[in-house]
Amino acid sequence: MGETELRAVVDAHLAAWESGDPAAVAATAASYADPDSGGVLTGDALAAHAARMLACFTGPRFLVDRVTAGAGAATVSWTLRAGHRAAYLGMPATNGAVTVSGADLVTLDQDGAHVRRTYDRLALAESLGYAARFVPAADDTREYGLSARVPTDRTDRPGALVLTWLQIRDDAEAADVDLLSVEIVKSLRATRGFLGATTFDAGDRKFTLSAFDRPESLRTVHARPHQRAMRRFFRSGLCARVHTSVWYAASARDYARCPGCAAVVADGAACACGWTPERAATL
Repeated sequence: MGETELRAVVDAHLAAWESGDPAAVAATAASYADPDSGGVLTGDALAAHAARMLACFTGPRFLVDRVTAGAGAATVSWTLRAGHRAAYLGMPATNGAVTVSGADLVTLDQDGAHVRRTYDRLALAESLGYAARFVPAADDTREYGLSARVPTDRTDRPGALVLTWLQIRDDAEAADVDLLSVEIVKSLRATRGFLGATTFDAGDRKFTLSAFDRPESLRTVHARPHQRAMRRFFRSGLCARVHTSVWYAASARDYARCPGCAAVVADGAACACGWTPERAATL
């Protein structure tokens, strides 16, 4: 096959992706693999993978930077721009645009075109406004994850803590829970009794620990965003399990190190050089 015919095969495959038609993608490649495919795919499996990716990234447009072709093979360097409309790698839809560079190696034989696509998933995540963080794999005793802090400027002693965790089943569900969590925390920050929160993921669980000034303030947890989240669990099948509990503080102590003499000072006291620590936010 000559260079002109090979370029036509390359163009047809890119055009299939741009059409948003998973069946067309599968029809233009005898086999296909990319960093998200989990291996080499053919036929219906390729169409299903294309459908998943096209649901995440809609309206893809490939700007071909360079094509090197010859002897039944071509290397295509491209820049992709697409809309981010569904969860990808646990990242909720941003409804923005992603831009990422990549390349296709296309080879031909009697079965047709074989496409091996490469792109940098870290660069893709950064294009969506996410910074990559690496955690160890789970071992026999520990699971690892990510955490976030939701501070306020309130320094009251916590009178009650609320612990919630949800067991998630896949990346799409994780993204849904993250979006719900953002709305709940936004509503809490506007209430008087809320002191702060910490969220953390470990394995298949998403935890939230929230601090309140007194038990009576816990009613603010049941604002509309929280009610929507509970309805999603009880009526719409969100998550496999949910735990929620309220804890009351038996004691609370704060210590700080003097920046001058390096002495450890309890909250409310002063060190020998006269320095007194400011009370820190609760969480």
